[in-house]
This record gives sequence, C-alpha cells and structure tokens, in this order.
Amino acid sequence: MSTLQFDSRGGLKHLLTLEGLDRSTLTALLDRADVFRVAPGEAPRRHTWLAGRTVVNFFFEPSTRTRSSFELAARRLGADVLNLEIGVSSTVKGESLEDTLYTLEAMNADVFVVRHKDAGVPALLARHAAPHVHVLNAGEAHVSHPTQGLLDALTIRRHKREFAGLAVTIVGDIKHSRVARSAVQALTTLGTRDIRLVGPKSLLPRKGELPGELYTDADQAIRGADVVMMLRIQKERMNKASVPSAKAYFKRYGLDAARLKKAKPGAIVMHPGPMNRGIEIAPEVADGPQSVIREQVTNGVAVRMAVLQSFYT
Repeated sequence: MSTLQFDSRGGLKHLLTLEGLDRSTLTALLDRADVFRVAPGEAPRRHTWLAGRTVVNFFFEPSTRTRSSFELAARRLGADVLNLEIGVSSTVKGESLEDTLYTLEAMNADVFVVRHKDAGVPALLARHAAPHVHVLNAGEAHVSHPTQGLLDALTIRRHKREFAGLAVTIVGDIKHSRVARSAVQALTTLGTRDIRLVGPKSLLPRKGELPGELYTDADQAIRGADVVMMLRIQKERMNKASVPSAKAYFKRYGLDAARLKKAKPGAIVMHPGPMNRGIEIAPEVADGPQSVIREQVTNGVAVRMAVLQSFYT
C-alpha cells in the first residue's frame, strides 16, 4: 500500500492511508495546510493550482463534512468538480467500479475522491487508474480516513505545538472507527507516545492491534490528558447490545463538564462529527471554551486543499 501511494520520483501519487507515511511527509502536508487555512468570516483565497483539472467526488456513503469540504477545497484550487450521484449512476445497473473509473477517465477526470463501506476499494481503484490519475481515500470501511487523521493532527498542532509529550485520550467505538485508526497513525508518526483508547470492552480493538493503552474506565483514561477526542457511537450498536443504553453509556463514557475537569487545564476537546449530543458528549462541552470541534471542520478544508495541491507540485 505504501509503495502504491508514491510515484517513481517519491512524490505523493495517491493518498490511501497514513500508515507507512514518514514524519517529513505528514509535516509537509500540515505546513501546506496551514498556508491554506482561512478563519471563519474571512474571504477564502482563490488559487489556480488545479485549473483545468477535474475532481470527482465518488461517495458510496452519506457525508456532510468530508464531501462538502473536498468540493470546497477543489473549487478553491481552481478545479472543476463532479459530484457523482451513486443512486442514479450505472453502478446500480451492475457496472463495475473499474468500468465506472474508466468511463470517467475517458471524460478527462483527474482526481477521484472515494468513500466506500468496503475495505480495499480506494486501493483497487488506484491500481486500475491511468498514470495521470490520483485516488484519494475519503473514508474506507473501518480501516482508514487519512484526511481526517491529518486535520486532527493539524488541530492539535495549532493548540499544542509539539506532539511529543502529549497525552491523547480517544473515547468511544475504537474497534469500528476509521477515524481512530488514522488519528493514531498520524499521532504515532509525529511523536506522540501516550495514547489512551477507551470504551466498552466490546468496542475496543484487540490488544496490540493499535498503538496505545486500552482502558474501560473513562475517568482513569481522561485524567491528565492534553487532548480528549470523542467518537460517535453508532446507535445501531446499542440495539445489538454491543454497548449499554444511551443513558448508561453517557454515564460511563460521555464527556460532561465534571469528567473534563479530570483532564489537564487547557485540554482541548475534539469530535469528528456527526455528534450525538447527550450520548458521547454533553452540549455544554461540545459548545464550551475547550472545544475545537468547529475548528476541526475549518481545518478539514485546508488539509484537503493541501493534499490535492500536493499531487501537482
């Protein structure tokens, strides 16, 4: 997978996973994203890096933040954007993903931003893509969400400067979370060693599957943390008795003001969205002074601009 991501000169050709990318590559992307970052209320700058290029948003799962931010990122870099509506495309008639790729390549599409419920789809498309085409993973099963990992890293760096010495606690459905996997990959590569993964035992990965210490006690895991990242709990898992009821889950694992006080003063609170308020996070924390949740969304556009631009430098 790591070899597939780079061209013959060592440049980034596809972004499929953060696993295997070195610190200098991640840092360069974060530095580039910082340049593109625009605070809410500021007029976004327009660029021509992707002028004449076509970016296809190829989403097989629902998305608000990721799809919208990729479209804005591409347009702000000067690209044409095609949002492929899967429900009315020929894939519902049985056309293979490869044939859909070939069809759009024939229309001079240059970049495919892919989200799919099945593992391996972004890599499959990258292997079949024409030499000039780039594939970007926008969320793959439970396996990977590389631009989310990058935007989380950018948000942490802007508040904490250095990654070494940080204690980062990630709470929720770690086992099924592509967000957690990509965040842990980014943090580990950038130098964070104290990573705490906490949730009900049924929603934790196997020991050793991910870097980090496993916890079932949220209070213990949050104590002394610099960063607290909450993950969405999928309500269907409660129906399957994978986790307690919503009320019981919030009592044991939800982040409210009292539990947040166990973290270090100045700790930041993160969430990839969408949030289930009152299940994994209390409204007063989500909207409170330590929350950087909206900033994560802002940083998402900048990170996606940085990745897209990196294909053409």
